[in-house]
Amino acid sequence: MTSRTSAAFACAAAALVLASCGGGGSAGDVRPGNPSPPAATTGPDSFLLFPNPQKRSDGTLQTDTADYTRAYYAAVDPTNARDTLAKFKSVNGFDSGTGTQVTVVFGDRRDLGYGRRMTARQNPDGTLAFFVENYLVDTGAGYAYSTLNLDAAIVRDPRHFLGVNAIEFSPGPAGGVPFAKFFNYNAQTGERQTFVDLDNRGDKAMPGPCISCHGGRGDALTPPDASGNRLFNLVRNSASGARGDVQAHLHAFEADAFDFSTTPGFTRAEQEAGIKTINKMVLCSYPLAAPSTLPEDACRRAATPDEWQGTAAVLLKAFYGGDGLPSPTFSDTYVPPDWQAAGQSTLYQRVVAPACRTCHVLRGTGGQSDLDFMSYEKFKGYADRIKYHVADRGNMPLAKIVYDAFWSSDGPSSLATFLEGQGYAVRDAGGALPLPGKPVADPGPDRVTAPGATPLSASGSLFASTYSWSIVSGPAGASLSDAGTANPTFTSAAEGTWKIQLVVGNGSVQSAPATLTLVVKNGLSPAPSAIRFADIKSVMQTSNTCTVCHTATPSAAHPPVHYTNEDRNGDGIAGDATDDAWFYEEVRGRINFTDIAGSPLLRKPSGHHHNGGVIAGFDTSKPPGDPARARYDLFLNWILAGAPQ
Repeated sequence: MTSRTSAAFACAAAALVLASCGGGGSAGDVRPGNPSPPAATTGPDSFLLFPNPQKRSDGTLQTDTADYTRAYYAAVDPTNARDTLAKFKSVNGFDSGTGTQVTVVFGDRRDLGYGRRMTARQNPDGTLAFFVENYLVDTGAGYAYSTLNLDAAIVRDPRHFLGVNAIEFSPGPAGGVPFAKFFNYNAQTGERQTFVDLDNRGDKAMPGPCISCHGGRGDALTPPDASGNRLFNLVRNSASGARGDVQAHLHAFEADAFDFSTTPGFTRAEQEAGIKTINKMVLCSYPLAAPSTLPEDACRRAATPDEWQGTAAVLLKAFYGGDGLPSPTFSDTYVPPDWQAAGQSTLYQRVVAPACRTCHVLRGTGGQSDLDFMSYEKFKGYADRIKYHVADRGNMPLAKIVYDAFWSSDGPSSLATFLEGQGYAVRDAGGALPLPGKPVADPGPDRVTAPGATPLSASGSLFASTYSWSIVSGPAGASLSDAGTANPTFTSAAEGTWKIQLVVGNGSVQSAPATLTLVVKNGLSPAPSAIRFADIKSVMQTSNTCTVCHTATPSAAHPPVHYTNEDRNGDGIAGDATDDAWFYEEVRGRINFTDIAGSPLLRKPSGHHHNGGVIAGFDTSKPPGDPARARYDLFLNWILAGAPQ
């Protein structure tokens, strides 16, 4: 709904690289820059979906199901006190005559194109609530911005009223630290909706379209509890300790990205004070990393060492002149000092600020904040994922209008220069960064396997309709069957190392070749086909591995997932078979079956943005089968087999 603008109060925004979080391209929404379009694909339109949508064994994406929505609302609103817009307003004291309430009307020209009428409220107890009416006039251009949409919002034209998005920042059902909760209401009935279509690209399950860009997590649901219900995941480093707290946050209200009317009462000048009031409310929702005597920080609670540290407060304050918020009007010229010192202000202003910052500035934890992109070094550390998500797959930026705006700007040129500096050849023959849509071959990650038949897969390839596999090096005697399909079989009875090449095509366009290193080795224990969750759990709980940090009593800041034996289902018994089943679901949720190599379960212990560096046995600088990466090979082979329990 609102990129860096009113995104705090809507449900859609730009994002560039969500390692915690598949998007538009591979689901058939992005079209290529080459003459031959990709073959028709199936599956949901993936803009506004997490890059890890929790793909299940039956192919469904758990974060895009009614079960996911039901579990979310059961966690944040178990008595259905907010299942209609009228009840939401009543619970939050709208028009009660107390607290602070302000309404602004503007055109959302950056994100989803709506005309928007937003009412924001801060109650005497410090809780916050926002609801925004969305208006769209059908001009034949889809969800594109038009001044007609703004005009409709000003007069509240019921013919063009699409629905209401709402956010509440308040304690959970059991009390405690407040957190953000997301709702969407039907334009005609006022009833809360399970699915929403925020960009005319198909329904998606709540709260995913909201929390995917508000810094939230898309973790897997639990197995059914004693009453048969799957529960929303409990994020272990949350200050609230409440299910349904997905670690999402509110965005600053960025007036420079809005369109305003010349109609008296609705001009920018007349609404600047209201916009600043809303931004001061948003600031109150950010935890405070260090004590402050500044008046605007008096409403902020102290951050725990584990959670997000309120990074976006620096940005929000900069919009109003810094500490003390001295400027009465909004202005966005901010470039973080670390970006300036690195000489990368242009890259920040052309790429990060318009296409990444909305989501990423709200991400990170006290123990690991690389994903907030507040320094050039952090951004550079994600170069491989940036290439994959932006240049290859095309699912970032995560909202379609922001995606289109990025690709029609000078951002791709700046990004291409950056990626080339990191060793990636991304420009086409004309010297430009081409639109996503070209075939990209992916034969899967390098691996070690046992003698015999080994199934291969090109499922990670992009925009592909034809497949060509070949053995390019290795000892004689190996064979490759069904080499013209996406799923061939490699067979060797002897040990050795083979290089296997994959080229994929789409019409007359062929991909660059990609190579898989396959090491066949005797004596693997357990055999790849025999690996089960018990083997994975054993590694996690081995001394000096994952549970140094992934525990309730770590030596560093708490991470969001625990790998120790705990009473996960709350029956008073810690570490029983039921807890183990719940543990399995949590660990499986750390696997991205739409992008296996990008799974946190593989990347984190291998040193990718992991504060503890490389965990012993996960050194991916070594070849498959090397003892220094034996644990990585174990985890990878388990995942490639479908991560059986």
